[in-house]
Amino acid sequence: MTIEVTTQLDPIASKTLSDGIVRYNRASVPDLEPNEAEVKFFVYAKNAKNQVTGGIRATCYWNTLHIELLWLSEECRGEGIGKRLIESAENFAKTHNCEKAFVETTSWQAKPFYEKNGYVLLASFNGRPKGHSTHYLTKDL
Repeated sequence: MTIEVTTQLDPIASKTLSDGIVRYNRASVPDLEPNEAEVKFFVYAKNAKNQVTGGIRATCYWNTLHIELLWLSEECRGEGIGKRLIESAENFAKTHNCEKAFVETTSWQAKPFYEKNGYVLLASFNGRPKGHSTHYLTKDL
C-alpha cells in the first residue's frame, strides 16, 4: 500500500473517490437525497444599468440551503438589499424542499447581518484565518 499526496487532478482517481462515498452514503442512508438532486443557483441584485451590484451563490442539497457567497457593493449596503437577497434565496430553497439553511462567514464579514436575519451561531473556529475567526450559522426555513 502506498500513500500519495499530489496537487495534480487524476480524473479517474477523483471519480473513484466520489463514487465510493456516494455508494457508502446510499448504503448507510437508503432514502438520502441523491447528489444528482443538487441545485446550484444565484440571486443577483442589479442596478438600473443592469449591472450586478450584489448577489448570492448557493446550493440546495440534503434538505439544506448552503449559502456559499454573499456580496454587496458599497452602494447597496444599508439599503435592505441584502435582506431581500437572503429572502429570495430562502424562498427558492423552500421550493426545492430545503428545511434548513447553513452559512460560513468570517469575523470581518457578515455574522451580525446573518444573525439579524434569523441565523443562529452553531460554532466559531478561532484562529482561522490567523488573527480572525470563522463562524458557522444555521436557520430553520
